[in-house]
Amino acid sequence: MIVRLIARFLAFIARLISGARPGGSMIIVKGDPQMVFFANHSSHLDFMVIWSALPPQWRARTRPVAGSDYWGKGPIRRFLARRIFKAILIERSTGSSVSHAQESIDRIAEGMGDRSHIIVFPEGTRSMTGELLPFKSGMYHLALRKPELLFVPVYLANMNRILPKGEVLPVPIVGTVQFGAGIQLQAGEDKQAFLARAREAMLALRR
Repeated sequence: MIVRLIARFLAFIARLISGARPGGSMIIVKGDPQMVFFANHSSHLDFMVIWSALPPQWRARTRPVAGSDYWGKGPIRRFLARRIFKAILIERSTGSSVSHAQESIDRIAEGMGDRSHIIVFPEGTRSMTGELLPFKSGMYHLALRKPELLFVPVYLANMNRILPKGEVLPVPIVGTVQFGAGIQLQAGEDKQAFLARAREAMLALRR
């Protein structure tokens, strides 16, 4: 009960701080597919804003994928990541180790099980300018592992201006959360084609 109350409070605070309101085609899906919400990344607020904008029944099943180097440090961050957000924590690599990448995909797939949705940031790091960086290949490999997944593009506007890097207090600027129509990996689709299609689906939301 306490965990649920904290979760509701944090969702309210995230909406209040960011001023973000959901927009776009706030996802109409058939059946009950597992979803991957993939978004641009420019602030530590990002996954909280997406998480807070989801309908409560989806929020309860949604786990952000986050770096253990940040969310695993200190008792408060660890409590929030593990108990409130139920984050899937992965170690971020500065290199291009194939084995490390595979371990990360395995951890994410296992963390999703057959029920959980996730939030990911395919750029792999925060953009300091707000411009969309190239997508890493992890989303494609996750789609190969779980081809039934529905990948839902999300575009966040003004998050880098609301909480710039190095700042603690948010700036009172209104943000937006745009959700687009979900896509799935097509039969025979290669990595470049899938990631290009996913990137275009996200970019279309800012126009």
